[in-house]
Amino acid sequence: MNNQILTQKVKKVIAGSKKIKRLIEKVAEQILKKHPILEKVALIGIQTGGAPFAQRLKEILFQKTGVEIPIGYLDITLYRDDWTRITNYPKVKRTEIPFSIENLNIILVDDVIYTGRTVRAAMDALIDMGRPKKIELAVLVDRGGREFPIEPNYVGLKVKNINFNEYISVYFEELHQKDQICLEIYQ
Repeated sequence: MNNQILTQKVKKVIAGSKKIKRLIEKVAEQILKKHPILEKVALIGIQTGGAPFAQRLKEILFQKTGVEIPIGYLDITLYRDDWTRITNYPKVKRTEIPFSIENLNIILVDDVIYTGRTVRAAMDALIDMGRPKKIELAVLVDRGGREFPIEPNYVGLKVKNINFNEYISVYFEELHQKDQICLEIYQ
């Protein structure tokens, strides 16, 4: 039996705090282009990385428009198609959506999109809560490599040509005491 331990090391810092702020502003501008008055729009951040991104996005949208839009946070742990392969005792985070999603334009917010499996799980969880008018997707980083026919509507940064053992990791100050987007390699 192979007892190797996978170690992680940062291969390259793609973005620091200032660039992340610009990328979030870019996503906000894309949203405002499609929803200029933010009518019946709500943000729902997918736990964990989507939560701080959604909060920052909400703040920027408020600064630009003066409109306070609803925000919620969604845990998709039990909706994932792989949770039983990962652990017998999943760590479930909190879902907090303090408003009805009925007939709202919901913008799901996540830090990175890769295969599309997380977004599929999030849509399943949302639909179990009600019937939104529309579901859109905002991501900070699109790294390609879809396994499902899911594409984001709003994207901060597209990263191409990533190898199978390379990952995009987003670190938010709220969770990790720093703001960085890194290309990481596991060996």
